[in-house]
Amino acid sequence: MFSIPENFLNSIQTPHSGYHWDGSSRRFFEGWYYRVTLPDIGQTFAFMYSIQDPIGGKPYSGGAAQVLGPEDEYLCRTFPDVNKFWASRDMLALGHWGKTNLQVTPFYLLPSEFEHHIQQGYQATDTLNQGIISDPATGNYCRWQYEIKPIYGWGNQNSIQQSTAGCLSFLQIFEPGWQILMAHGLASGFIDWNGKIYEFINVPAYGEKNWGGAFPQKWFWLNCNYFDDTPDLALTAGGGKRGVLWWMESVAMIGIHYQGKFYEFVPWNSQVNWDIQSWGRWQMQAKNSNYEVEFRGITNLSGTLLRAPTNQGFTFCCRDTMEGKLDLELRELTGSKSKILLKTQSNLCGLEIGGDGWENIWQSS
Repeated sequence: MFSIPENFLNSIQTPHSGYHWDGSSRRFFEGWYYRVTLPDIGQTFAFMYSIQDPIGGKPYSGGAAQVLGPEDEYLCRTFPDVNKFWASRDMLALGHWGKTNLQVTPFYLLPSEFEHHIQQGYQATDTLNQGIISDPATGNYCRWQYEIKPIYGWGNQNSIQQSTAGCLSFLQIFEPGWQILMAHGLASGFIDWNGKIYEFINVPAYGEKNWGGAFPQKWFWLNCNYFDDTPDLALTAGGGKRGVLWWMESVAMIGIHYQGKFYEFVPWNSQVNWDIQSWGRWQMQAKNSNYEVEFRGITNLSGTLLRAPTNQGFTFCCRDTMEGKLDLELRELTGSKSKILLKTQSNLCGLEIGGDGWENIWQSS
C-alpha cells in the first residue's frame, strides 16, 4: 500500500512550486510575487520577478525585478541575459544575476556570498527573499534580505496542499496557470529603500506565481493577510478572462485561511459573483453548501502602474495599490440559518486590475 511520507504531509510546499519551462521555444513566461506588510507604519513592499521566452534570442527574451514600495512608489530593473537566470524544477527556488564579479553558471548563494558578489540581482526561495536593484537614470535603489516562516500554503494546515486552479492546472489547457505559494507567513529581516532602512520581525508575508504562454486578456486580484483585530487570517481572491484551449472563459475564486482551516470558493464547488469597477471598488460574493463569503475592497488612491509579461513583451498593463480598505464577512450555513464566523476589516489590502476592456464595470457570475 502506498503511504505518504510524514515530512511531505507536514510540508506546506504547494503544487507548482517548481519552475515550469520545458525547454521548448514556444512563447513562455513565469512570474513570482513576494510581499511583506509592515503594520506599524501602514506600508507594504511587493517584489515581482519574471522571466520571458527563456530559450533566448527572441524579441522579448529576458527577465526583470520590480518593487512596489512605500506609498505605492515603484522601482524596476530588467535583466536581458536569460542565461543568468536560474530556477529549480522541484521546489520554490530562483534567481537572476545582473552585475556580478562571478564568472560561473548562476546558482543559489549563501546570503553573505550573494551580498558580496552580486551588485544587481535577486534570489528567492520559500524561506528567503534577497536582492538589490537600482535605476541608473535616477539612482533610486532597493536592497532587501529577509527570512520567511511559512504558515499557510494553499489548503488546510497539516494536509497535502492544493492547486489554486484545480487538478486541470497540471495540464497545458489553461493559460496562464496561477498558484498561491504561501497564503500567509511571517518575515524577519530588512529592506533598504533609497537609504531608509526598514527592519522588521515576524510581519505578515505572502507569495504567489503564474506561468504559461499568455497572460489573461483581463483580470482582477485582491489580497490581504493583515487585519485590524483578527490575526491568523488571509484572504486571496481573483478572476480573469483566460484562454482554455481555443476559447476564452471568465472565472473567479476566493480563498480564506483562518485558524488552521481553508475555506475555498471556486467554480466547481461554489457560486461566485463579482462586481469590479474600472478602478476604485472590488466587490465579491460566493456561496456553497456550507459557507458564504462577502467582501468589498475600495480605494481613493490612484494606484501605481506595473509591468507584466504580455504578447507585446514586458509592458505596463496593470494598476495596483497596497493601501486598499477591505471589509470581510464569512458565514456558516446550516439549513436556512446562517452564523457569522468572521467579520473584520483592514486598511492594508492589495488591489489590482489588469489587461484590456476596463471602460465599464465588470459584473459576472
